[in-house]
Amino acid sequence: MNLHEYQARDLLRARGLPVPEHVVAETPEAAARAAERFAGRVVVKAQVHAGGRGKAGGVKLAATPQEAREVAARILGLTIKGLPVRRLLVAPAVDIEREFYVGITLDRAAGRPILIASAAGGMDIEEVAKVSPEKIRRLPLHPDRGLEPFDARRAGFALWPEAGNKVAAVCQKLAAAYAAFDASLVEINPLVVTPDGRLVAVDAKIVLDDNALDRHPDLAALRDLDAEDPRERTARERGLSYIQLDGDVACVVNGAGLAMATMDLIQHYGGRPANFLDIGGSSNPEKVTVALEIIQADPNVRAILFNIFGGITRCDDVARGILLATEKSPPRLPIVVRLIGTNDAEARRLLAGTTLGTAVSMDEVVQKGIALARGTAVA
Repeated sequence: MNLHEYQARDLLRARGLPVPEHVVAETPEAAARAAERFAGRVVVKAQVHAGGRGKAGGVKLAATPQEAREVAARILGLTIKGLPVRRLLVAPAVDIEREFYVGITLDRAAGRPILIASAAGGMDIEEVAKVSPEKIRRLPLHPDRGLEPFDARRAGFALWPEAGNKVAAVCQKLAAAYAAFDASLVEINPLVVTPDGRLVAVDAKIVLDDNALDRHPDLAALRDLDAEDPRERTARERGLSYIQLDGDVACVVNGAGLAMATMDLIQHYGGRPANFLDIGGSSNPEKVTVALEIIQADPNVRAILFNIFGGITRCDDVARGILLATEKSPPRLPIVVRLIGTNDAEARRLLAGTTLGTAVSMDEVVQKGIALARGTAVA
């Protein structure tokens, strides 16, 4: 679950991190009043769950309340990566002498959280890793004790040799926030040094682990439904796991591991997956119907493939669920189905007299799905 920047700033400020004041504005007039309150240059930022706000024109400086009103009106008229801008963050502008990146995230390969620190703040950390990997320090956190003080100091003095303890204190508070929130990512980019030697966090990002929200009703209440992709919201409400991608071959799969393997195989054969969609172990036709509705709402999708492994769930039950779902809501796109596991022969018999294509192996269903998307074959 993504938080808006203003929400992340509030949470980190409450935990003692050096986050400056800000005001949330929903109108140009409110932005002008905020600029008047701060009595100086302000930064006006779009609040959407999308990166690249600055490049899209969603971050602007304003020297006067009138200018703040004008830039706020322009930003509120933007749509950034498909998301309309409804809120703005207005904060005092900060003079910057140098910039750092500090963040805590999960290192899945190591199976533990890791501190990432870089002297190349203000840039996408992915770009820094690609262009200048030597500028990034990675320090794993202890499974029980979190970020050790000596590791925090190592990172701090590597970034700012003249006052490394200041950076180390920020890193330790950030690591404590990561653990307290059950987050999957907490970052400050950039953490800046001002001309008078102060450390200031001028941007903040927090991504929460959805699986832990039951322990944090106060954080769950921060979810902004209007800022989410409506398809992902519908999927979550109906018990599906869905993430939209930018390809044209849609996947309906049961199990996260099988979903990842299917997407990898689509890439391997030169296709582009359009989504991650896990319907779980259910043969419930309603789930399949919802999955088809969500997928077909994506104008980029050209074909749909089902890749279902029937373990405890019987393949013939899943086949009946697919048939009921497609009868209830006839698909507008070509579909190919692979059902393997318990009663798979019966499942293929049920599908044999339909317009749905079938496949036996993963390679076959993926290749047929790609061909259908390209319009070069019929499954």
